Amino acid sequence: MKNNSAITKAIRLALLAGATGTAMTAPIAMAAEGDEVERIVVTGSAIKRTDLEGALPVQVIDSEAIAKSGVTNVPDLIQQLPAMQGFTTSSDSVGGGGGGMQTASIHDLGSSYTLVLLNGRRLAPAGSGSTINLNSIPFAAIDRVELLTDGASALYGSDAIAGVVNFILKKDFQGFDVSARYDMPEKSGGKSWNGSITAGLGELSVDGYNLMVSYTHESQEQLASNQRDFAKTGIIPFMNEGRELYFFNGSGNGIPGNARVTILDSEGNIVKDEDDNLLRRAFNPYFAQTGACAPATSAIEEECWFDYTSTIEIIPEQQRDSVFTNAHFEINEELSLFIEANWASTSMTSRIAPYPTGWFKLPSDSQLVTDYIVPYLTDDELAAFQEGNLSTQARWRALPAGNRTTEWDSQTLHFVTGLEGVIGNIDYSAAAFYSSNDSDQNYPTGWLLEEEFVDAVSSGNINVFVPADEFDASSQEALDKTIYSGNWDTTKVAVAGFDFKASMPVFELPAGEVYMATGFDWRTTSFDYSISDANRDELILFKSTSEEYDLERINWGIFAEFAIPVFDNFDVSASVRYDNIGEIDDNLNDGVKGVDQSDITYKISGRYQATEDLLVRASYGTGFKAPSMLEIARPRDEYGVTGGNYECPFPSADALAQYCLSGKSQYPVYLQGNEQLKPETSAQATVGFVYAPSQEFSVTVDYWKVQMEDQVASLTEAQIFADAELYRELFTTKTNSGTGEEELAILMSQVNVGESNYSGIDWSTSLTNELSFGTLVTAFSGTYMIESEYTKPGTDEWVSSMGRFGDNNSVTFRVISQLSSTLVMDAFSHTLRASYRSGYRDQFQSKDGCAVTEVDAFGDCVNVQLSIPSYTTWDYQTKYFITDDLAMTFGVNNLFDATPSLSLRSGGAGHQVGYDPRYTDSFGRTYYLQADYSF
Repeated sequence: MKNNSAITKAIRLALLAGATGTAMTAPIAMAAEGDEVERIVVTGSAIKRTDLEGALPVQVIDSEAIAKSGVTNVPDLIQQLPAMQGFTTSSDSVGGGGGGMQTASIHDLGSSYTLVLLNGRRLAPAGSGSTINLNSIPFAAIDRVELLTDGASALYGSDAIAGVVNFILKKDFQGFDVSARYDMPEKSGGKSWNGSITAGLGELSVDGYNLMVSYTHESQEQLASNQRDFAKTGIIPFMNEGRELYFFNGSGNGIPGNARVTILDSEGNIVKDEDDNLLRRAFNPYFAQTGACAPATSAIEEECWFDYTSTIEIIPEQQRDSVFTNAHFEINEELSLFIEANWASTSMTSRIAPYPTGWFKLPSDSQLVTDYIVPYLTDDELAAFQEGNLSTQARWRALPAGNRTTEWDSQTLHFVTGLEGVIGNIDYSAAAFYSSNDSDQNYPTGWLLEEEFVDAVSSGNINVFVPADEFDASSQEALDKTIYSGNWDTTKVAVAGFDFKASMPVFELPAGEVYMATGFDWRTTSFDYSISDANRDELILFKSTSEEYDLERINWGIFAEFAIPVFDNFDVSASVRYDNIGEIDDNLNDGVKGVDQSDITYKISGRYQATEDLLVRASYGTGFKAPSMLEIARPRDEYGVTGGNYECPFPSADALAQYCLSGKSQYPVYLQGNEQLKPETSAQATVGFVYAPSQEFSVTVDYWKVQMEDQVASLTEAQIFADAELYRELFTTKTNSGTGEEELAILMSQVNVGESNYSGIDWSTSLTNELSFGTLVTAFSGTYMIESEYTKPGTDEWVSSMGRFGDNNSVTFRVISQLSSTLVMDAFSHTLRASYRSGYRDQFQSKDGCAVTEVDAFGDCVNVQLSIPSYTTWDYQTKYFITDDLAMTFGVNNLFDATPSLSLRSGGAGHQVGYDPRYTDSFGRTYYLQADYSF
C-alpha cells in the first residue's frame, strides 16, 4: 500500500479539511513526505489505520470549516449539510411535533435511522428510541464532525441504517479561547447572541496529563409571525393562472365566538330530518347582528373563523448553556486514563395561538344565550328552545388570555470514564458511561382551567360573543382567574453501560498485514414519564390525563471486523455483528411488553487504487432496527387535535357519523403503541470513486442505495381521513368534557409499512488556486436523490414525496447543494457560500376541501396546485486577524434576503401558514459580528 502516494496525500488533505463532505472547506497542512503518520480510528471502522481514504464515504467538517459555516450551534451546522434531509427544526415546536428538539437525518431516511455519537459513544436519546436532540452537543468544544453516509449497523448496531454523525470534541487543548458573537436580522425580531470560553492545561505527551473545560451560552430571541410579511396571516389573496384566488387556513374557534344549536327530542337525542341529517346549525352571533365578521376572522358559511396565524411565533425563543470537561492522564507509556463529562441545559419557549375552547355547553337560562343566541334562532329552533329541547353551545378563541405558551426545559448529562492503551501489538479501549436526558414540559400561561372557565362563562362573567377590543375589565378579571401556570409532564431518559474494543494485526499476506478489531457493548435504557397533579386531575380545558409509564430495556451486541489487503492496491474490509434487543419492562403498568429481538448483520467493503490518481470503492451491508420502547409499549395517550380541518369521513348512515363534528373541524388525536410491530431490516450498498490528480484538485462521487422491509411509520392524519374505510380501526371516540358528548377521534399508532427504497448520489469537488494576491479555495458538494418511496400502509401502492409535498406531509428534495469560495489574503479571509434546494410541487388543495376559493371566502371552491420554485441563499463572511491571537469576523447570512415562496400547505411542520419554515430562512438578511481571542 502506498501511504504517501499523490492520491493518499490529496484525500488525507480533503478528509481533514472537510473538502470531501461539504462546501465549507479550508485546506490545512499535512504530513510531509516520509513523515510517520499516526494510526487513527475513522468513523465507520474500529481498526486504527493510516490510510484515511477508506472504502466508506466519510465526510469531515473540521474546526476551520465550522468557523466558516456562519452558524453558532450544532443543529444549524448539521442541518445545512447537503446530505441532510427530513430532520426536526425549531419551527416544528411551534404547534407541531418538535417537542423542543432539533435532530439530524441523513438522506431523508429519518432521525431514528441516523446514529448520533459523541466521541464515538451513544448519548441518551430525547425519547425511548435513538433520536438525539442536537441541542445537547457542546458547539464550542467540537474539534471536527465525521459524517458517515452509509449504513453502519454491522459495527454500531441497530439504528445506524442511514449512517452516523460522530462529534469529535477537542482533546489535548492548551491555553484559552474566548469567543463572543451577536446576530441581528435586518428586519425586526429574531436577534441572538452567544459566548464561549475554553481553557486547557497540560500537554499530554510532555506533562503526562491534559485538563480542559469549555463553557458556552446561547440566546435566541423569538420571531413572531407578524414580523414577517410572508408569515403574518392565514388569509391570503393570490393570483394563479390568471385567477384571483383566496386561501384561508383558520379555525372555527374564533373571537367573537361562534354558537351552535341542536334540536333534541324529548329523550335528549339529536333529531334528524328526512334526509337523515342532524338538525344542528352553527352561526356567529356577531356576524348575524352586524352583517360582517370581526377583524382577523373570515366568514365560512354562517360562522366566523379566526386567523390564528396572526398570533403565533414562527421561531421559538431558546436559551442554551453547556459545559464540557475532558481529562486525560498517562499512567505509563502504554496506558492512559480518560474522563469526559458534558452537561447541557436547554430551554425552548414556544408561543402558539390563544386557547381554542372547542364546543362547550351554555345553560339555556344563561344571559349570553338570551342576548346573543335566541334573537337569531329559526322558527323551529325557537320552538324547540321554548320547549326545553334545544342544546346551546359555543366555541371561542381566548385571545384576551394571551398565547398558549409551552416551555421545554431539558437537562442532559453525559459521563464517560475508561482506559485506553496498548498491550504488545493490540490497541484497546474500555469504558463505562452514563448519559441522561431530563425534560420538563411546562405551561407558563395561556392554558385554561376547565372548571373555572366553564363556571365563569356559564354565569356570564366572561362574554365570549364580543370582539377582542370590546372585552371589558370584568370579563378580563374573570378570565385571568381561569389561566393555569405550572408543570404538565416530565420525561427522564437514562442510558448506562460499558463497552470494550480492540484492534490488532493477526497475520501477514503477500500484500500486507491483515488487521482485526473486535468488541462488545452492553447498555440499559430507562424511559420514565410522569405527570403533574394538574395533568392527573384533568384540570386544563379538554385535556385528558396522560398515562404514566416507566419503561426499561437491555441491549447488547458483539462485533468483529477485518481489514484484508487482497493484493497490491486492493483492500477488503468485512464486519459482522450480533445484536440482542431485550423485551420491555413496564414497571408501572402491564409488566413485560414485546419480546427479545435479535439479528446478525454484516458489511463488506472494498477499495481499489486503480491509479495513483484514482480510487474506486464499494460496499454492501445489511441493517437491523428494533422498534423503540414507545412504539411497542406506549399506553393510549392524548395528543391534542389534528393540524388540519376535516369533513366527516363517514356517510350519514354509518354508525360513526353520529360522532362527527359539524362542517370542517379539527378532531382529537390519540397515540398508542403496537406490540405487534416487527423489526425493520435493510440492505445498503454504495459505489463511488475519488479522483485526485493533485493536492489542488479532487472529485468525489458516491452512489448509495438503501432498501428497507417492514419499516415502522405512522400514518398521517390526512391519510387516515382520506381513506377512512381502509383505516377504520384507527377511528375511535373521545368524550368532550365541555359538552359531555362523544366525538370522533383518530388513533395514530405505528405500523410496519412494507417496503421502502432510497437511493441517490453524493458528490463533492475541491479546487485550490494560488493567485498573486492570495489563495482561492472553491468547493462544490451536494446530493441528488434518485429514489425515495415506500408502500402505503395496508396496500401495495407505492407513494413518494420526491419533488412534491407528499401525503407524509413533507418534501424530498431532488437536489440539495452548496457552492463556496474562500479567498485568503494575508490577514484576511473572505468566504462566499450559496446553498441551493430544488423546487417542488406544493400540497394539492382540492375544491372538495375548499381551502381555496375564487375572489374571496364566499367564492366558488377551486382546485389549486402551486409549483414552489428552487430556493437559494447566499452567505458572506470576512475574517480579519488583528494579531495572531485576536480575530474579528463580520458576516451576512442570506445576503440577498431571499424570502420564502407562497405555499398552501396545511400540514407538516408547526402552525405556520403561507410558507414552509422547514425548508426556508425565516429570519431574512442577518448581520453578525464575532470576536475570537486566544491566549
